[in-house]
Amino acid sequence: MRGKKFLLDEFEAHRARLNAVAYRMLGSRAEAEDAVQEAWLRLNRSEPDSIANLGGWLTTVVGRLCLDMLRARKSRQEESLDGMLDNTLRPDPSLTATNATPEEELAMADSVGLAMLTVLETLTPGERVAFVLHDVFAVPFDDIAGIVGRSPDATRQLASRARRRVQGAQTADRVDNARRREVVDAFLAAARGGDFDALMTMLDPDVVLRGDSVAVKLGGHAELRGAPAVAAFFKGSAQAARPALVDNVMDVAVVPGGQLLLLLRLDIAGDRITGMNVIAEPEDMAAFDLSIVED
Repeated sequence: MRGKKFLLDEFEAHRARLNAVAYRMLGSRAEAEDAVQEAWLRLNRSEPDSIANLGGWLTTVVGRLCLDMLRARKSRQEESLDGMLDNTLRPDPSLTATNATPEEELAMADSVGLAMLTVLETLTPGERVAFVLHDVFAVPFDDIAGIVGRSPDATRQLASRARRRVQGAQTADRVDNARRREVVDAFLAAARGGDFDALMTMLDPDVVLRGDSVAVKLGGHAELRGAPAVAAFFKGSAQAARPALVDNVMDVAVVPGGQLLLLLRLDIAGDRITGMNVIAEPEDMAAFDLSIVED
């Protein structure tokens, strides 16, 4: 009979890995911690003696929780009337563990890097879960299939599509900081001057702006699509925005009164901005190495 102390000790041994899994899927430390805490609550409500592989079971629960949260987030962004998804889970105790040690799995997670989170935001919830679990944490497709509700072959295709999009975004974003600085300066000048036409020339026609929950509370948008909508949003704004090196990549920091309010991570291809990720959650911003650059 597994007592509560045994379960707590086992859960704590897996917590760091579970947090890494959840953060890579959700892109928010607060939401990742919520998912991991919910997994602990569900473990307490389960029959632990029937769980042959506790680490695999927890990964399943966290994966499905993250998938639900991503889908719910997408529904809110699209102002769907369908409401939140059913959060009922049927964890599969047979989920097998990976051959990697916890230290190796965390190293794989770190290899994704915070800059990758902007790219991951472009994936569908299923693609993101399949890609993160397989390509980052080496979870087998047979096990991921039970989380995303697809066959193993369909799950493999989800991860393959995600991988192509991630690799394509990485290639498109290979713009050096000198060129990024030129784009950032031109974008900020157009925004501050209220020059809608100039903003339109800076933005890719299919540009997507996404904001985290804190950015939305500050008056931003969870999602804006298309150059006209994004240009209208920035027209006449950005007075407190400054060029900034964020993890040694030229982006934008908004610093009214010298206090960091939010970060604007940019996807740039050629001379145009193809994507924007607004990060205002304090814990997420604190994780970046930030240096404000003089205009």
